[in-house]
Amino acid sequence: MKLFRRLFALIALIAVAMKGILSFLSWFEKQEEVSTVWTDDEEYEDAF
Repeated sequence: MKLFRRLFALIALIAVAMKGILSFLSWFEKQEEVSTVWTDDEEYEDAF
């Protein structure tokens, strides 16, 4: 029974860690898109 609980806790911990990593990567990709938009806006302003 103790082994089962520890195994379940390990699986839950790995699942939460993976969710956090995927969430961070998703956020990071969104930040790159926002950065690209800001860079394009600055280039547009420099043209005028």
